[in-house]
Amino acid sequence: MYMIATLMYMRCMRWIRHNSSVRRSLTAAPAQPRMISMTPDSLSETLADFLAGSRAAVVVEDGAVAFDLADAKYSISGEYNKCLVHLWSNERNVVRRVLDAETKGATLRLQVQRMGQSRPTRLDICRDRDRRSPMARRAARVAYEPRLRRALERNFPGWTVVRLTTGMDLERSFGPAYLRGWMRQGQRALAIVGVNDEETQATVDGALTCGILWLEACRLAEQERHAVEGLVLVVPKGAAALTKQRMAHLDPAAAKWHLNEFNQREDALIRLEIGDLGNLATRLVRAVDEDQALARFAASIERIRGILPQAEVLVLSPADISFRCCGLEFAQARMAHDPRNFQAGEEIVFGVGAEERVLDERNEGDFADLVRLAAAVRHKDGPKNHPLWRMHPERWLEAIAGNNVAALDGRLRTECVYRQLPAFSAADRAMIDVLAMTLGNRLAVIELKADEDTHLPLQGVDYWARVEWHRSREEFAKFGYFPGREIAPEKPLLMLVAPALHVHPATDTILRYLSPEIEWELLGIDERWREGLKVVFRKRAKDVKNQVVHRRSA
Repeated sequence: MYMIATLMYMRCMRWIRHNSSVRRSLTAAPAQPRMISMTPDSLSETLADFLAGSRAAVVVEDGAVAFDLADAKYSISGEYNKCLVHLWSNERNVVRRVLDAETKGATLRLQVQRMGQSRPTRLDICRDRDRRSPMARRAARVAYEPRLRRALERNFPGWTVVRLTTGMDLERSFGPAYLRGWMRQGQRALAIVGVNDEETQATVDGALTCGILWLEACRLAEQERHAVEGLVLVVPKGAAALTKQRMAHLDPAAAKWHLNEFNQREDALIRLEIGDLGNLATRLVRAVDEDQALARFAASIERIRGILPQAEVLVLSPADISFRCCGLEFAQARMAHDPRNFQAGEEIVFGVGAEERVLDERNEGDFADLVRLAAAVRHKDGPKNHPLWRMHPERWLEAIAGNNVAALDGRLRTECVYRQLPAFSAADRAMIDVLAMTLGNRLAVIELKADEDTHLPLQGVDYWARVEWHRSREEFAKFGYFPGREIAPEKPLLMLVAPALHVHPATDTILRYLSPEIEWELLGIDERWREGLKVVFRKRAKDVKNQVVHRRSA
């Protein structure tokens, strides 16, 4: 089977060689710095090779991140003596003509031309989201420490900052991006975690996880000498939206929570109120009529299931459906406009990862090879070292769990399940893995992780908060969700699911600090979840509620 899969994989790679298409590999190595001649073929080849090994890269234009390739899509065209790159996401859609390219370390620098403009501009594709050199990162972190120390001492009169450090502590998941320390006033103490304004937004968003773990470490270290009352968390100005939302759902009886924004240009520390969520900006998209969408794309469904009968069809929107094999998306059918006559028509695009190509008569054989390769590799007994088998394990787990939620908990209804539900807020746009309903019509938010992740609890809180916001305003029924069911008045149940041996050791600590209003359950599943879901352990909020010593304000 492995030999067959390998041969099919080699055949599938022909679809990137026809005409003036590009040659690339799923495991392309980083290119060495070099200048590329200004021919469409060489530009297309260089661009494709770089992007093939940059699945989590960011695209920077005009000094700002325009696209995150973990979520966005791209296509490359080398036809008509031009190299064109098309980038799109749910927020933006751009086409740029590539004139020149240079690889420099982990960055591909492109000289591009916008449509209708003659003056070239620059576009960077960066494998590393933090584009600074290691020396620049260290310098920024060293300079941040004394400035934050002075700001804290000004804004917390009577308190003494004892120490601040960015030292690495892998055993307790502390990295150098987070400045950690504590300050005291007599027998009282507060833990401190700060993030400077040159770190990435993802690093800022992870600060609260680090803060809770650091608070617990300080309490254990100082329990004989000081009462560590709470946490002072400091984030850059304008970057606190997600952290504020998360902190509002921590237990106020477990610690004093202080959230501050630090304007490093003015050395100004600004205290934020975390209890008020009255201005939470979140919106719900209308539920899709799946029967209508499936009927609209009946021809595409029949065409693809003619190649792969077991292909899973997931409705994304009224004008877009996804075809998957064990969670791996290999094609989409969508409504598109013909640029020649502006008439709407149905088209199929295919590819794995961020790259997509429109299916036509020239590449139909290559598409069939890709689908058959996915089917040969993407199953429980497939070759575990194959790139397609390893890709998107959480999507694979989501597909299994979404199709059999009763295996996770017998209280869940199997007919009321929404997968990959868009969850919008002021901070970001994300997808709720699974939204379900219990037999008692109570909503259940299911967050899945296939690998170890310290942020699992707080990411679950993000989605729980958004679902609770809309439930309390009775918006699910208004937008067409759970038809025929009256949603129970209780707040949602939060279910966190991960393989038992891949639950991060810090998860229990973070869960103990969540607000009592969140009824959570942690489900450890058998490591062989691809063969079938089996819960091997279950922890509930009530089981650990006495593990935190609550320190109430004086």
